[in-house]
This record gives sequence, structure tokens and C-alpha cells, in this order.
Amino acid sequence: MRIVGALAFCAILGGCASVTRGTTETISISSTPSGAEAEISGLEAPMTCTTPCAVVAKRNADISVAVRKEGYEPQVIQLTKEIPAAGAAGFAGNVIAGGLIGMGVDAATGAATDHKPNPVIVTLQPRGAGSPSRRHKPAAPPPPQAGT
Repeated sequence: MRIVGALAFCAILGGCASVTRGTTETISISSTPSGAEAEISGLEAPMTCTTPCAVVAKRNADISVAVRKEGYEPQVIQLTKEIPAAGAAGFAGNVIAGGLIGMGVDAATGAATDHKPNPVIVTLQPRGAGSPSRRHKPAAPPPPQAGT
């Protein structure tokens, strides 16, 4: 009963990141060109979607997104976890209301963190775009000869 009361008190004060921000977040993924396959690893079960798309991930998950499309170079984006101002405020609210238990819950669930970059925006490069095609130049005509 004390835990329920502490959680309710946290919610009223705007503290406790687990209560105010939740333990999951939506990660948006887009690509140019669209219609690429995005494979998201680090979720409870790996998932694939077609860009543009969005997935729900636990805030404490180590996420990477591999984006592929036929005719383009694949790209892998490793997301990092950062504590934004809202997360820091929620975590700090534990000092007032949640104490060590609230801090432990927030740390374990990653509730105070956000994944970056979010949204994940990828610009795919066409295969072979880095090597310009070489065309054979026609030979220059010989210089005019004097006296003819």
C-alpha cells in the first residue's frame, strides 16, 4: 500500500520518471527514398518495417536500425540513450517523493532516458554513386602539318 501511495504522490508532484514519462517510447524511422526495409534490433523481438514507420521500444533498450533498399548502400544507425530535461526532472522528483526506490526503478527501466536520434532519418546512397563512370575520350585530331 505504501508503494501505491508513493507512486500516486510522485504523479501529483510531477516526479518519478517511470510514472510521468513511462518506460517505453515511440521511435520514428524514415528514409529517402521511402519504401526501404528497416530492421530494428534491441527490441524484445527483432522487428522489420517499411519506411516511413514507427516502433515502440523500451527506454532502456540498446537499439540499432539497419536500413536497406535494393540498388542502395545499406546503413546501420546505432541509437544512443540520453537524459533530456524532462527525464532529469522526473528522476530528480524521486528525491522529494520516491526516494531510493523511485530512483532505482527509474534507473532500471531507463524511464529518464530518450533514444537519439529520434526520429531516425536516413538518406540512402545509390550503389556505385561514389565511383564516377569512366568514358573513353576520343583521340584528339593530329595537329595540322606545316607546308601542306
